Amino acid sequence: MIKTLLSVSGNGYDVFAVETAAEALVLDAKEPFDLYVLDIWLPGMDGLSLCRRLRERNRKQPIIFFSAMVQTTDREYVLKAGADEFLIKPQDIDRFLPVVSQLLGEGVTSK
Repeated sequence: MIKTLLSVSGNGYDVFAVETAAEALVLDAKEPFDLYVLDIWLPGMDGLSLCRRLRERNRKQPIIFFSAMVQTTDREYVLKAGADEFLIKPQDIDRFLPVVSQLLGEGVTSK
């Protein structure tokens, strides 16, 4: 879903999708990305741990969590791990592209 949203946005984003946190770390070691979109639940390592690892690597790029987790403490945990934004899927689907654009410094797009 995320890859499709970004690919068809018309903003020319190059999108890389991986299945696991380990794959993300391998790609990140080769070259940091402009933006990271994570979920809380990932195979092998949760998204919070991945977020912390990226920040430990001194990654300053924006990190968005787009997750179906809706516990009241999830937003707090995500932000404490180093994320810049927490969006809930599918409720925040309309906010996703504007948040991406804002965090990449492209300005906020409107419908």
